[in-house]
Amino acid sequence: MTYRSPIFVALDTPEIEHAKALAAKVRHHVGGIKLGLEFFAANGRPGVREMAALGLPIFLDLKLHDIPNTVGKAMHALASLEPAIVTVHASGGRAMMEDAKAAAPLGTKVVGVTMLTSLDESDIDAVGFRGNAHDQVTRLTALAREAGLDGVVCSGAEVKAAKKLWPGGFFVVPGVRPADGPVGDQKRVVTPRQALDHGASVLVIGRPITKAEDPDIAARAIEATL
Repeated sequence: MTYRSPIFVALDTPEIEHAKALAAKVRHHVGGIKLGLEFFAANGRPGVREMAALGLPIFLDLKLHDIPNTVGKAMHALASLEPAIVTVHASGGRAMMEDAKAAAPLGTKVVGVTMLTSLDESDIDAVGFRGNAHDQVTRLTALAREAGLDGVVCSGAEVKAAKKLWPGGFFVVPGVRPADGPVGDQKRVVTPRQALDHGASVLVIGRPITKAEDPDIAARAIEATL
């Protein structure tokens, strides 16, 4: 599937009417909408269906992570929503990723989260991972490819290396911020243009658009840099 724009706007809110209003404002300057755990916990599958009725591709960022059988059944339960993209944690292992992909609808891209963009080198050490962020991302990218996933989620700091490792992969890059924007709780950020130049397929952008005084103008301005 190709999207009219690589930008997926992150609607991280439990308020469905607010999410729908934001999506309606920016719909002409984004390729789709990302709904995460906060939205899904509050609104469930009916809420996702309501958002899908707006006509934009849906990225379900649920970061599934459990034993293979459970993740496979969870993915099967999501299949009727026909999401464009669904995330699982690559650190769940090869068997878990294989079961997730096997249970996903034919047109859904299943991507493995390598390392959250809210983490830095000190966090990696604290949780006991080997090596640095680059090592962790490349190791899990290789595992996701072996498991038959469509691609991975990684920061713009590592997407170039991931793309080199997996030339045909699909790369979702969160933690993207305009050059003059605040980074918030993200620790490894790049600009939208840099992320695309380094191999990103999809850019996840939230607060620079959703918290802007005029989300439509903000989305248009970011799209113009691409």
